[in-house]
Amino acid sequence: MTADKPLRADAQRNRDVLIAKAREVFDAGDFFDLRFDDFARLAGVGTGTLYRHFPTREALAEAVYHGEVAALCDRARRLQATLPAAEALATFLRGMVDHIAAHEGLARTLATLMADRSGARAEGGRALERAVTDLLAAAVRDGTVRDDVDAGAVMMALHGISAAHDRPDWRAEADGVITLVLDGLRRRRDWSNPV
Repeated sequence: MTADKPLRADAQRNRDVLIAKAREVFDAGDFFDLRFDDFARLAGVGTGTLYRHFPTREALAEAVYHGEVAALCDRARRLQATLPAAEALATFLRGMVDHIAAHEGLARTLATLMADRSGARAEGGRALERAVTDLLAAAVRDGTVRDDVDAGAVMMALHGISAAHDRPDWRAEADGVITLVLDGLRRRRDWSNPV
């Protein structure tokens, strides 16, 4: 299978169902309890189909990861197209916390499986950072956020939130960090009284 040649409709459906099933299993945290061949059975396809699309667990994990990144980037674009710039940025960042909270098992499984696939993770990180850059740039143009903070700083905050997921009050603290980031980004008219 080459990246240039589109899949037949049935092959694409099989690939999609394998990715969807893997995502479910990852989310549940059960990935390492299964033999790789079990994914074929759970998805209702043959093992040959599984191996044709994904010769290894890591290849399947990478496909799930790319799907997650694409969905998050698509969400950023939809928000930017439909909401005022500052609201789109805030909604996206708060949605990232929701995503992290809802998909802890997925994140941990992907981190373990993709530890040696730094190129794929870096590519995904760059795509998300571009999405945040676009949201920030729109808010800067709109005059609602400062122009001296780049997306890298925002991404570091999101990475910190994700890395601290095992803290007892994680959700409240994560929401607090996003509020802090958004308050820090807000353009203030009077810097002599920043509070």
